[in-house]
Amino acid sequence: MSVHRQSADLVGAAEGLRSRHWLLLAVAGGALVTALFASDLDMRLEAAMVALTFAAIVLIARGLMVWERVRDHGLDLRFARLLGEDAAPCFTTDAVGQVGYQNRAAIARFGERSGSTLVASLGDHFASPASVLFRLQARAANLGSSREDVVTRRGHVRLSVHRIGPGRFLWRLEEFQDRSVVAGRGAEGLSLPMLVANKSGVVLFANESLRRLVGERPKRLDRVFTDLAPRSGEEVEVATVDGPVRAILAEVEGLGERREIYLMPVPSTTALGSAHADFEHLPVALMKFGSDGSLRVANRAARDLLGLGHDAQPDFSDLFEGLGRAVRDWLADVAAERMPGGAEVLRLRRSEEEVFLQIALRRIVEHGRPLVLAVLNDATALKTLEAQFVQSQKMQAIGQLAGGIAHDFNNLLTAISGHCDLLLLRHDREDPEFADLVQIHQNANRAASLVGQLLAFSRKQTLKPERIDLQEVLADLTHLLNRLVGERVTLRLSHAPDLGPIRADKRQLEQVLMNLVVNARDAMPEGGVIGIETEDLVLTEELRRDRAAVPPGRYAAIHVRDEGVGIPPDRLQKIFEPFFTTKRVGEGTGLGLSTVYGIVKQSGGFIFVDSEVGRGSVFHLYFPINEEPLPVEPVPAARPEPDGSRRGEGVVLLVEDEAPVRAFASRALRMRGYTVIEAENAEEALRALEDPALEVDVFVTDVVMPGMDGPTWVRQALQQRPDVRVIFVSGYAEECLAESQSRIPNSVFLPKPFSLNDLTSTVQEQVH
Repeated sequence: MSVHRQSADLVGAAEGLRSRHWLLLAVAGGALVTALFASDLDMRLEAAMVALTFAAIVLIARGLMVWERVRDHGLDLRFARLLGEDAAPCFTTDAVGQVGYQNRAAIARFGERSGSTLVASLGDHFASPASVLFRLQARAANLGSSREDVVTRRGHVRLSVHRIGPGRFLWRLEEFQDRSVVAGRGAEGLSLPMLVANKSGVVLFANESLRRLVGERPKRLDRVFTDLAPRSGEEVEVATVDGPVRAILAEVEGLGERREIYLMPVPSTTALGSAHADFEHLPVALMKFGSDGSLRVANRAARDLLGLGHDAQPDFSDLFEGLGRAVRDWLADVAAERMPGGAEVLRLRRSEEEVFLQIALRRIVEHGRPLVLAVLNDATALKTLEAQFVQSQKMQAIGQLAGGIAHDFNNLLTAISGHCDLLLLRHDREDPEFADLVQIHQNANRAASLVGQLLAFSRKQTLKPERIDLQEVLADLTHLLNRLVGERVTLRLSHAPDLGPIRADKRQLEQVLMNLVVNARDAMPEGGVIGIETEDLVLTEELRRDRAAVPPGRYAAIHVRDEGVGIPPDRLQKIFEPFFTTKRVGEGTGLGLSTVYGIVKQSGGFIFVDSEVGRGSVFHLYFPINEEPLPVEPVPAARPEPDGSRRGEGVVLLVEDEAPVRAFASRALRMRGYTVIEAENAEEALRALEDPALEVDVFVTDVVMPGMDGPTWVRQALQQRPDVRVIFVSGYAEECLAESQSRIPNSVFLPKPFSLNDLTSTVQEQVH
């Protein structure tokens, strides 16, 4: 639609508003005629009322129009006094854009435009005046004013509009003759190619040198430059009639967001020997890449770090990996300034070993060409330390989980095996249910042994260390190990002379060796030889291996070798995790090696493994030599073994938050003749003890309970009853209580799961 037609439509709409007044007058006249000549009196009255109503509406509307004309005339007079001599053209318009007032500058520049629209007045001066004026008027209607610079043929014009009343706007046009136009006229004789473009990339002027270079008068910047975003001071590629030509772009910012662009020849390559020598011999690994990822140059430190030859020019993505996306995209984003330079830790792709580098990228301009400078630092030690920390955190979390699971399972197993004991007391061996109850009891004991392995892995089991001789332990264990390996496997032992003693729990150390031998046997289904060797090892410096550090000192080493199938490298880091197993379902629990790991670490030792697929595995155990003998403890006087089946006498305060365990323990103690007072928690137990008439012989309490724990409430109770003996029970290991128990006299520890006889015997021993 043309500009003139748009303005005509707007004027027609304004005339339509005035024509409605005549329509209302015609309706009022018709109603008046009806009132005069109608025969019915009621109809005449109603018609007269209608005629008066419409006449009143017309009079009010005409009055408002007259008032608006008077108001507008007054505004025009004020604008004439205020803006009449303004050098810039000024207009007032109504809501539909019809021009009301023009100052002298507007009349001189655009002619008399009263009754026309501002769109029609400015239609020949810049592109799309309707959209520009509508956008500015909408902003002014909301915000009160608006302003915008618009490029014109003669330069640019600054349009400003203010809302001066309801549906009334004041427009002011400041015209600037852009110096680039003058420069353009003078630039025709320049031998240096230049052009003028607006912010949208439209070429407004190109001098003769540029037109001759590109072979035409270009309309857009993308016809001149292959780079979509040429930057001042950088080398660009110009599309000429003779093919691409490199040039240095120099840009001068003009008025009205215009760009003056000059193309200068690329300087001839000069000798930069000293600068190149400095870059080559810097002790920091530096590399320069193009925006496409190609290597331009690398100094000696970088080539040595990456193992590159002097003439090698690999791509950035061929060297590094591990960002989570294409590393070339990261480099391209930095080169294009889509993201600031930063540092990332990447893996060296071509290395056979795990080599990690911290790479910092930064965009630079060198001789007019944009490049990306990469600064490299070896981060392998940092990543190794991070992996050690993550592994430590993971094993600690798994250990806490295993300990919590063991605690809950011990409570369940205590209730199961305890109630099973109660049932067994009521059944003879001849009863049909007796065998079933025995099976339940045996399987509960098997489950208890699995829980014990979980506690071993989490290093929360109770160890009883002693000074032991490895040769004696292995000699005593040989017969059992030979029975474990079977007939197809041969067991060979080799002892080092003068092997020093170690401090460990003998029973747990035997379990470690049995687990390792059983695993070695299972790895050799066709048979073979299992070797157990001991070695007196002296470390003069710290041994670092498998994310662990063995301090210097003297160690007793045990090596368990097999000729089995071996362990793949991707599984070596997982074999000590609980429930990880390569065996089929039903052949193992996945707790064997995790138990070994927990016992060795809890004993202060270290364990490592070497394996080769198809040739076997070797487990290395290191235990520090303990030259100091353990303190000699006085031999206690012989006491008769308590008889759990004998009836007892006394009062027992039983505090247990697990209802099934509490029910079993109270029934078991009452069956043996004890008086039992039950409490669900520590607070309830203390309230019961507030009765001075209540006499209690033994406290039987859980250690970990909601609210106040066992040792805390026992210490409070013993202040008033110092002679009461204490039995602590817990599904956790005794070490969680060791420090607290040492400060509580006459106390013993009974681990869960305990049997009926274990509980009653312990209570009987404490009472007597």
